[in-house]
Amino acid sequence: MLLFAGLGNPGSDYVGNRHNVGFMAVDAIATRHGFSGWKAKGASLIAEGRIGTEKVIAIKPQSFMNRSGGPVAEIARFYKIPPSDIFVFYDEIDLAAGRIRVKCSGGHGGHNGIRDIDRHLGQDYWRVRIGVGRPEQVIPGSQIDIRKWVLMDFMSSERDGWLPHLLDAIASEVDRLTAHDEGGFMSRVAHLAPAPKPDTQDKDDSEETV
Repeated sequence: MLLFAGLGNPGSDYVGNRHNVGFMAVDAIATRHGFSGWKAKGASLIAEGRIGTEKVIAIKPQSFMNRSGGPVAEIARFYKIPPSDIFVFYDEIDLAAGRIRVKCSGGHGGHNGIRDIDRHLGQDYWRVRIGVGRPEQVIPGSQIDIRKWVLMDFMSSERDGWLPHLLDAIASEVDRLTAHDEGGFMSRVAHLAPAPKPDTQDKDDSEETV
């Protein structure tokens, strides 16, 4: 059994935020693979299903990003899932928008959700980093504060461009993750959903916020 944890903030105010791309990823996976409907369990929403021969529990912690660790650890303990079978999907500002990287263990890189999961689980789980880029990379010349940036909605050019293609590619190729073929997963996702060039972003969208 595997655990797929998508990170984000609960509530309608945050639905389209860059910080919520982890929620978006597990939503796409659950929809593509016919998981059960989301239901409350403890401090999370969970959905269950199968990807290939593997049973997967998908969760979205409802405790806000910087307290993600407790809910993830709670579900992992309940289902007796070791860290080596846990995949956490989350936003990464130090990865160009539209790119994806998977690795086991490592530091938190300043991400408060990962920092809290490290406190509860240790570091030996899988991190699926979904690039949202830094503001100056996405909008040349931008001086938007990083904390504001991750709590801003994706721009319309992103919502109509690379974002849905990336989420669809993640969902369609996730069976490679369940088989622990992380390299194949990254290669296929990059092939199906190439990351945009920074200068293709629409500067006129830069004022869109929650």
